[in-house]
Amino acid sequence: MNSQVRRCSQMLVVVLLLAISGSALAAGASKDEAVAMVKKAVAAINTEGAEKVYAEISDPKGPFVDRDLYIVVLRMDGLVLAHGADKKRIGTNQLHDKDVDGKEFVKERMELARSESSFWQSYKFLNPVTSTIEPKQMYCERLNDTVVCGGVYQS
Repeated sequence: MNSQVRRCSQMLVVVLLLAISGSALAAGASKDEAVAMVKKAVAAINTEGAEKVYAEISDPKGPFVDRDLYIVVLRMDGLVLAHGADKKRIGTNQLHDKDVDGKEFVKERMELARSESSFWQSYKFLNPVTSTIEPKQMYCERLNDTVVCGGVYQS
């Protein structure tokens, strides 16, 4: 009986360790990681050119997608130029898109970009990893007539 209890306890420990390590791997990106990825994207666009880097940004297996963190590039009029989580948005104007609370978050983003060279923005959006609508903090930097953004989810 004692060996059965010990064996069950050991199995429970293994299961708990696997669950903890799995959730650590699935953990979302941090704000620091979002800022670093946006800066990396801006630097790449400046040195390698928009056309090449937009293709990399829009590649879900590319260097600008990491777990739930991905880059989005919008023209100041709301046209999506690159999107790391949803290629269907590329070439569409999202200016009047609303989140689940009715907030026109792209319009707000463009207004912020007109007055700030970099900023954080809050809204709700679909997390590509969990497939649920979650609060999101988006870090953006204005680059010429575009806005380069990457965000973190707060599940």
